[in-house]
Amino acid sequence: MDRILYTAGGGASQTMAQQSVVNNNLANVSTPGFRGELMAFRAVPVEGDARLPTRIASMMTTPGADFTPGTISTTGRSLDVALQGDDTWLALQSPDGGEAYTRRGDLQVDATGLLTSLGNPVLSDNGQAIVVPLGGDVTIAADGSISVLEPGQNPDAVAPLARLKMVVPGNDNLVRGEDGLFRRVPAEGEDVAAPLPADDTRRLVPGALEGSNVTPTDAMISMIDSARRYDMHMKVIESADENEQRANSLLSLTS
Repeated sequence: MDRILYTAGGGASQTMAQQSVVNNNLANVSTPGFRGELMAFRAVPVEGDARLPTRIASMMTTPGADFTPGTISTTGRSLDVALQGDDTWLALQSPDGGEAYTRRGDLQVDATGLLTSLGNPVLSDNGQAIVVPLGGDVTIAADGSISVLEPGQNPDAVAPLARLKMVVPGNDNLVRGEDGLFRRVPAEGEDVAAPLPADDTRRLVPGALEGSNVTPTDAMISMIDSARRYDMHMKVIESADENEQRANSLLSLTS
């Protein structure tokens, strides 16, 4: 294969990978608490038998997430919470049974009374899933305490049912999973990261939501930029094909 075709084709392939990241960020511009995925290109040496270390190829990588906090807006919904501090995370039970973390605060109560975030059980400060009585008015305080006023109950007799588990895992120690949830990177000597203890000093804003930190304008600019870069690679491939056809024509004339 012509080397220029290999180089341009590899560049086009990596540009398409970048486009998929941009599309995912743009699709989540309205998702509460969403953290945009970062992307970067890096040079990778082309290795192999009888190859001089003079050729490199480009590769698109996703080094992590953008942990810049989103804008908090008031909703008035009793099950909406916005976490204060960009290093505070809400603990959930992940589909694999472990502990995962999210900034998404639009909580829901399913048909069994289980408190969830995007279908994943929300954990209390003792590490257990939170179940609330059905038909009651749920209230979440600034410290994460959950109270439920059942029909006919005296408001003065309402006691906290549970408390949301808020943790501080350290943003540098988090990695996003394929399900969109973040997990702590296992420490040295750990096969699986152990659950973090609840931080009682953390606070939240009841009746509010933190928006996505993805800016639509920036995402659209990145999309246009990657589309133009892809077109440039394709034009290089077309030019290489035209040059090869012309060379073949000249060779056929001299033979």
